[in-house]
Amino acid sequence: MTGRPNIVWISTHDINPHLGCYAGVYPGAEQARTPNLDALADGGMRFDRAFAAAPICGPSRSAIMTGCFPTAIGTMHMRTKAVMPPQVRFVTEYLREAGYYATNNWFTDFQTSTPPSAFDDCSPSAHWRNRPDGVPFFAAFHSLVTHESRLYGDDEQFEARIPHVGPEDRHHPDDVVLPPYHPDTPAFRTTWARYLDLITEMDHWVGGLLDELESDGLAGSTLVVFWSDHGAGMPRAKRWLHDSGLHEPLIMRWPGHLAPGAVHGDPVHLMDLAPTMLQVCGAGVPSSMHGVPLLGPDGSLVDRPNDYVFAGRDRMMEIEDHSRSARDDRHRYVRHTHPGRPPMPHSEYPDALGTWAELRRLARDESAQRTQGEPRTLLTPAQRALVGPEKPAEELYDLDADPHELRNLAGLPEYEAILARFRAAVDGWLARHGDAAGQDEDDLLAAWRPAGEWEVVAVPVPGPDRVPVSPTPGACVVWTDDPPAPQATGRGAGDDVGLPPQDGRHWRIHCAATPPPTGRRVWVKACRPGFVDSAEVATG
Repeated sequence: MTGRPNIVWISTHDINPHLGCYAGVYPGAEQARTPNLDALADGGMRFDRAFAAAPICGPSRSAIMTGCFPTAIGTMHMRTKAVMPPQVRFVTEYLREAGYYATNNWFTDFQTSTPPSAFDDCSPSAHWRNRPDGVPFFAAFHSLVTHESRLYGDDEQFEARIPHVGPEDRHHPDDVVLPPYHPDTPAFRTTWARYLDLITEMDHWVGGLLDELESDGLAGSTLVVFWSDHGAGMPRAKRWLHDSGLHEPLIMRWPGHLAPGAVHGDPVHLMDLAPTMLQVCGAGVPSSMHGVPLLGPDGSLVDRPNDYVFAGRDRMMEIEDHSRSARDDRHRYVRHTHPGRPPMPHSEYPDALGTWAELRRLARDESAQRTQGEPRTLLTPAQRALVGPEKPAEELYDLDADPHELRNLAGLPEYEAILARFRAAVDGWLARHGDAAGQDEDDLLAAWRPAGEWEVVAVPVPGPDRVPVSPTPGACVVWTDDPPAPQATGRGAGDDVGLPPQDGRHWRIHCAATPPPTGRRVWVKACRPGFVDSAEVATG
């Protein structure tokens, strides 16, 4: 297929649509100073209701890379190393088989290991500029500038994180507008000002990438996609099944295909990005994907087959909890499996963050007020509910009337019909795709790895027409003509976030788009996410 677009994904961590182009669309966006992303939206399409499949990075990113619900493929528990069903693959594997040069710079965190079949290059130096001549590319870039960990620390540490934010673009704590679920204290005001400053710094980084596309003469032939993985890294956002945890910026620019300044207002999943990329590249969308294309091959919008987007929250590090949610164009519904558990349970990592500690301090001080016979005055009812002892069994919100989701409508007789509709929607979603969280996580891990160790993919053997295949279901065969080095670590399982082991060699998928050369020595092996790569076989 000729005329296929190049693709650049630009993503960041832990932000809602707090970008200038979302002013009037998302609460608080008017405070943002994001000229580069605003210009990107002006030149393409802004999606006003894009939602993550989970309110934390790993599960959300697994959905984006596979086009599948984490709850269906076993990637829903934070920091797991799932063995996904054999038919589930990363979108980049399909793109590589379609002839694309695929790179990732460089964060992964897909809830499983990243096999060499996923990218031509997954490293801090990965870039479209390293591709062979005449080859279309998919290049992903991710920024950790806005990660929740960057919000905290002393002033000197923070200043070092925003070298490109001038005095005229700084946000003063006294001027920020807080959401009503956050207490109005210096700690929260400072954190919100820093959050907005980090977004401005991230916007500068985005501008640099867009400038590189322009200077390389590629801007006109490249589909640029900007997204974030989930909501802001503060209480009642990241880790929560509210819009503040799931509502994300999504912007696409594709000159000549997407009209400048276009706006799409229907709810969409971020996981729809995977099938969308395959559709616009003419690669074909596999039936194993749960997402649906947002665009046709020509960039026209595709009608969606349903009216809901869905999300789940499961184990967050050491905290066991399970909730499911559905959202349409007006309401959000949340169902909690463990309503007796607190909405903000103690957890080692977030408890050390400044806003979490501040909220708990205020709750303790209110308890002290009561012991002195005084009324509580430090938190509002909505803020107090965050640190309360238990969650309700169900939540229902009208986002048009209550954009911050403060008034739970579940249980009110006049909303019973809407509640019943959402219950049926969630039941139908789980019935269609399954819910792996219905199985105890230890049992799930035992089913994935019965011996307690990572399974090794079977060595490739000659298949039809002598093309090598692996007997391991779901395995992909890759090859390289780079000889092994003594220090190679290519058969490892990666680190905590699933970064691929680095052996300094370029592994290509054994397929029609990248066949191994004849007449010289090559090395072949098989790989699969969640497995250890097979041993290598030298041929030629």
